[in-house]
Amino acid sequence: QLQLVESGGGLVQPGGSLRISCVVSGFGLDYYRIAWFRQAPGKEHEGVSCITGSGGSTAYAEPVKGRFTISRDNAKNTVYLQMNSLKPGDTAIYYCAARRLRGSCPERILAIDFGSWGQGTQVTVSS
Repeated sequence: QLQLVESGGGLVQPGGSLRISCVVSGFGLDYYRIAWFRQAPGKEHEGVSCITGSGGSTAYAEPVKGRFTISRDNAKNTVYLQMNSLKPGDTAIYYCAARRLRGSCPERILAIDFGSWGQGTQVTVSS
């Protein structure tokens, strides 16, 4: 099981940008899909984005398409989520999670498919 640590969250104004990071520890990182989820107060985990082990395939939830970009640098053991044009509705705790599986990311990013999770980082979008 991998260890994952998120960082980079904070307070940002609507329309602003933020990049959050997920540092993973373990072997064979290119065998793991990494996904970002978010959880707003009173809501279930929402799949945000997914990237394959080699970074060759990505997937995004409809609310963030065109605004968020996922990437990974396996040499640095890090996955990033660049968030642009942020909205108040993006406010949530953002988690990264890992699944040992190769192949393209699915259209639906489901929390139940991912077994290793980080502790989360808070992103707040407010004036």
